[in-house]
Amino acid sequence: MRVAAEAAEAVNELPFEPWVFGVGAFVGLVAMMLIAYAFKSVGTRH
Repeated sequence: MRVAAEAAEAVNELPFEPWVFGVGAFVGLVAMMLIAYAFKSVGTRH
């Protein structure tokens, strides 16, 4: 029983604050959206 209690208390620390992951994901998705938008009309130029 003691082993189970000690295993339940094991906590892995995150390398950054949780909001940093959210901001990073948002910035990454916006960057991918802008890249996709840049190639929107490549086929219709000529």
